[in-house]
Formats: sequence, C-alpha cells, structure tokens
Amino acid sequence: MNDRTCIVTRRQAEPDELIRFVVGPDSAVVPDIKKNLPGRGCWVTADRLHIDKAAAKNLFARAFKAQVTVPTDLGGMVDGLLSRSALGMLGLARKAGAIALGATKVESAVRGGLALFVLHATEASDDGVRKISQARRATVHLGGPAILAYKLFSEAELSLALGGTNVIHAAVLAGDAGRAVQKRMVALDRYRGGSPDDLAMLAAVADEDDAAEDME
Repeated sequence: MNDRTCIVTRRQAEPDELIRFVVGPDSAVVPDIKKNLPGRGCWVTADRLHIDKAAAKNLFARAFKAQVTVPTDLGGMVDGLLSRSALGMLGLARKAGAIALGATKVESAVRGGLALFVLHATEASDDGVRKISQARRATVHLGGPAILAYKLFSEAELSLALGGTNVIHAAVLAGDAGRAVQKRMVALDRYRGGSPDDLAMLAAVADEDDAAEDME
C-alpha cells in the first residue's frame, strides 16, 4: 500500500489526483486531506463518486486488511474538509490583497489579465455571470490566459471568508497567494465533478476559433 494506487480503480496516480485515508485509534477511517497523518494509508481517486463507491463496497477494510468503521457520510465529510481548506486559503488571500470584489472590479481584473480565476456565488444571476464570461472569452481572443470560473460556494460562505457582505462575484489575482487558493479550488471542483461553466466557455472559444478559420 506504499504506492499511490486507488483502491477502487486499481490505477496509480499523482498525489494531487488522490485522497489519502488512514485508520484512527478508534478503528474509524479518517480522510487525510493534507497527506501527512501517521500510519499506513490507502488512496482513493479524488472525487465524490469513487469515495462513495469505496465506502459502499467496503473496500477500506480490504485495503487495510482489518475491520474498520466507515463514517456514514464519508463523502460529505471529505467535501466539508476540502471546502473549509479552500475558504480558509481564500481568507488569507484577501488579507494579502489578492482578491477583487464586485462585478465591475472582477470584469476589470479579467480584461486586464490580472485575474487568476473567478468565483461566482451559487446565487449569482445569469446576467451577472454572462458579462464576466464575455470578458473571459474576450481575454482569450486577445491572446491572454484562459481564466476559469467556479461556482462552488454560496453568497454567505463567500461573504464570511472574504469579510464582506453580499459577495456574489470575486476574482483571485495572480501571484503566490492566488495560486495557493487555486490549488484548493481545483481540488474541490474536481471532487464535486468539475465546472460545467468552464467546459462550456472553453468549447465556445474553440467553436468561435473554428468559425474564424473557416472564414479565412
């Protein structure tokens, strides 16, 4: 079990693509999000689907070769840990001045190439999201980076983490603090199955590029 092999798929993967689990003193399976807890560990592909499958099929007992207790909602527990980690790092980025808040400032950061990625509250209106998405597409067409967007948290969660009120749109700016946040957002987004918004945005950019080539 020293190699990083998913106990569900039996495939080896990089650490960022897996979540490590250990057995606690009470024989309960414990998520090791930071991958630094002592003891023997086993690994599961880092998404809710595979963790739920590992729990349902009692694969942890097989991996540890012991009778273990699996928390009733292990998948939800992992989601909560990943969420708290992401929101905590978001708060640190705010203190470092690496956050732009509000639709106008977010759009400006996107068009100026300063944004590393964008966050929309789950309550964000389609119109507000659309305007920022247009700015993201325009930035790509002008040779800038593909700035991804995530809709992972509620307005209340974003407001609490960022020390504001009614936080609907935020941009995390490029830099060390922003990249630390991005790593955790990517992990949470992957765990929840990915962002349809980003897939749609990147597909739209590709379609527009194809159309432009056809006209040349």
